[in-house]
Amino acid sequence: MSEVYRQKAAPDLPAVPDGRVPDGRVPESRPPDRHRTGPARGRRLRQWLPPQHGAWAMLLLPYLVGVVRAGAAWIHLPLLIAWLAGYLLSYYVQLAVKTGRARRVRSQLVAYGAVAALAGVVVLAVRPGLLLWAPVFAPLLAVNLAHARRRRDRALVNGLASAVQSVLVVPVACSAVGRGLGPAWRDAAVLLLYFAGSLLYVKTMIRERGDGRYLRGSITFHVLALPVAGRLDPWLVLPFGWFAVRAVLLPRRPPSIPQVGLLELAGSLLLATVLLVTG
Repeated sequence: MSEVYRQKAAPDLPAVPDGRVPDGRVPESRPPDRHRTGPARGRRLRQWLPPQHGAWAMLLLPYLVGVVRAGAAWIHLPLLIAWLAGYLLSYYVQLAVKTGRARRVRSQLVAYGAVAALAGVVVLAVRPGLLLWAPVFAPLLAVNLAHARRRRDRALVNGLASAVQSVLVVPVACSAVGRGLGPAWRDAAVLLLYFAGSLLYVKTMIRERGDGRYLRGSITFHVLALPVAGRLDPWLVLPFGWFAVRAVLLPRRPPSIPQVGLLELAGSLLLATVLLVTG
């Protein structure tokens, strides 16, 4: 029994070397910790899910906008599975390229590759024309792999390439049910405008905090994005006005990282609401 535990066992009485308290009693053994396996479970979960929480919003927000814009159909379910599994597969492919240790993520590559392939086969069996989107995504994925090889996956250009990929799911969701792509391209442009600004803004709050170049770039981008968004739809001035305000004011006294995430979540929901209600 450790010295620390003996002191915890009888905090009001001094411990003695044989493990007994002065009245001769032996401290009770510590009860088993039911949560002792928690950290192990957490490690296993982290092995299968990327530690990129913001990526989920970048994946799901355009998908939801696309589905609502197109009109929900059953094909959107296997499309969602292929979309998410494809992202997870690409993450672990890039990790394998970055580290040069593909064997360490072999299970993830096989599992996510199989799920993405099966869901993709279902989607293409119904809409084979969606295969025409492959040449559009290919160069963007090549940008991701090139940055992973150089260990520059946090670079702004790499983030922008990922943002373009994410917004393309809006027209893809419309194509899956044969809808016209006019409104879908407009939604994709608005979402890309938001994601590009968010990439800059979040860097000023976390990784590039205190870097005047990033702060000036973020503020300039958001100020210029406001009239562009307003030209697309006057109602978009509401969310993009907030994006500009937070880009100017919040870096001066940054909130905590969880608060930054919650504010971005609220902003993205506001944007989606304005897009779908007024568009």
